[in-house]
Amino acid sequence: MEGVAGDLDLGAVRAFVAVTEDLYFSEAAARLGISQQAVSKRIAKLESDLGVRLFFRSRNGADLTEDGRAFLPHARALVGIADQALEVLRGRRRSLRVDVLDTRLSSVDLIRAFHQTVGDVNVDVTTSNGLRSARRALVHGSLDAAFARVSGMLEEELRHVPAHLEPLHLLVSRDHPLAGRQQVEMERLSGSTVWMPGNVPDSEWAEFYRLLSDAFDVRIDTSGPDFGWEYYVEEIGTGGRIGFVGERMRVPWHPRTVQIPIVDPAPAYPCSLLCHRQNHHPVLALLISFIVTNFRPFDPRRQWLPDPDRAAFTMGPSLH
Repeated sequence: MEGVAGDLDLGAVRAFVAVTEDLYFSEAAARLGISQQAVSKRIAKLESDLGVRLFFRSRNGADLTEDGRAFLPHARALVGIADQALEVLRGRRRSLRVDVLDTRLSSVDLIRAFHQTVGDVNVDVTTSNGLRSARRALVHGSLDAAFARVSGMLEEELRHVPAHLEPLHLLVSRDHPLAGRQQVEMERLSGSTVWMPGNVPDSEWAEFYRLLSDAFDVRIDTSGPDFGWEYYVEEIGTGGRIGFVGERMRVPWHPRTVQIPIVDPAPAYPCSLLCHRQNHHPVLALLISFIVTNFRPFDPRRQWLPDPDRAAFTMGPSLH
């Protein structure tokens, strides 16, 4: 069988095996659910690729040539391995692997709400350092989806859908002059310094707060070290600093801190769901549908978003 042209077409090999078992092209076509002409074309292509004749016609149907008999056990092995692989994948109830920046963020509440609506599905939540690691994991297939703010150009094989907007609150000590207010207008923070030691350079969230700083004359102090949320809240409670937190974020409770909504406008952190265009996990499609159904778009009368985020979050969910 010299001169084989490229890789074998598994569909053609499957047609070959079907003809050897059913003897007639018409019966093989019925078994495969295709036309007799399609079977003939597949056999002709296989013979062309192999450079040999596999069948000759007789009164008893299609009989194997010598080359056909030599190829048959290998063809059956190829089809058998393919069928086993498909069976493993179909029967495998792999968990949907979803990445979030932090399990205290509201994206986890969104995943939990989705899980409660779909019933018996498995979801594994992981944490990373945001878009930079998640996008690589999505491309390589170690993640099915990730929640992150989209910043810059994504790889062509990745797509994203707007998921939710997280209004910001101000975190202050109970001794702070703003502590007694029901809400804080954004203009009142002009000239203030907000402490955010977790703003990693070149991260998508650091970029968001840089744009917010430029828009409202608020200085972002990223000095650390960052010892975690408990330490952050405790430090705010001493009265020396103020901070930003998400409205629905599960901030550790501390008796010396107060969380106040920011208004006129309310800065909103944009979060999207990212996935690979060729990822066909059945639960992923359900998650995307859930997000699209529950999405609440950007309201320019009450909220603020950086210019790069506005188009996607104003128009509403659509796969990009």
